[in-house]
Amino acid sequence: MLAEHDESTEIKAEALQDRKQPLLVLIGPTAVGKTALSLNLAKTWNAEIISGDSMQVYKGMDIGTAKIKEEDREGIPHHLIDICELDEAYSAADFQAGASDTIQSIAAKGKLPFIVGGTGLYVESLCYNYQFADQGSDELFRSEMETFAIEHGVEALHQKLANIDPPAAERLHPNDQRRVIRALEVYHMTGQTFTEQQAGQKKESPYNLCIIGLTMDRADLYRRIEERIDLMLEEGLVAEVERVLQHNLPSNSVPMQALGYKEIADYLRGECSYEAAVERLKRDTRRFAKRQLSWFRHMKDIHWFDTGQNFNNNLTEIHGIIAGKFQDHLEYTSNQSF
Repeated sequence: MLAEHDESTEIKAEALQDRKQPLLVLIGPTAVGKTALSLNLAKTWNAEIISGDSMQVYKGMDIGTAKIKEEDREGIPHHLIDICELDEAYSAADFQAGASDTIQSIAAKGKLPFIVGGTGLYVESLCYNYQFADQGSDELFRSEMETFAIEHGVEALHQKLANIDPPAAERLHPNDQRRVIRALEVYHMTGQTFTEQQAGQKKESPYNLCIIGLTMDRADLYRRIEERIDLMLEEGLVAEVERVLQHNLPSNSVPMQALGYKEIADYLRGECSYEAAVERLKRDTRRFAKRQLSWFRHMKDIHWFDTGQNFNNNLTEIHGIIAGKFQDHLEYTSNQSF
């Protein structure tokens, strides 16, 4: 009788899952190959892409964020790109709300919503409907932390977080001053760390999720990162950062703390040589990729694939996983000959 009950419960759970809105998700570190695969999957599964990148929302930050060009999108709609001015704040809660609305809009057209990105908190908060508690703010504390960062450096500020919440510090780059200060502020106001708050979240998704994760041999990934940065520089990253600097944004603003912009801005201000700025950018991007992988490794329900030499074999398997997951929603597919 117990076995029959367990089987019945499983069937009911699967039926409930099938009634949820299907959501395809593609994650992985920077430079691993998400963009190329996303176009392949979107065309096959009649999907529209929602960017899960915290920096691609900003207008004028194109090269440094590896934003896909309009002419390279192959006619596939991309959402949550270029929706903010440089002086606007944009948070994980903002992303969750905007992406949720966009998912419903895409589904209403009979298409498959498809999240593609590498900002772990953004993607995870959407997939599992994190509840962002309103703890308020302490402007005096923020000001104190900003002053501390100016006087002692962002690494010292980051160490403060590492002392109270090592997992959060591992996931947040020292340059991400705004989020580091917010994590410190939450602990200051509640006595609870950001990691403890995350652990308390109910990890049940409102969506019928299919999450594909991309990884790569570490040495190959680092080589691709360095090649991508060299290409960004050839395409005009320095000039792009110059244009961003013309907006006279505060040094602790999101664009000024963004990977690629902070390092090149230091060079343009005469604080370091061009060679030193590029080397620091490559180093920081390698560290960022490591943090991305660390974040995603803590997520559940991910089908991981290596984008190395035999990726064509993996591609067939990826399509098979999607077909199996969304078998009751095959109206989404536009071309299933994979």
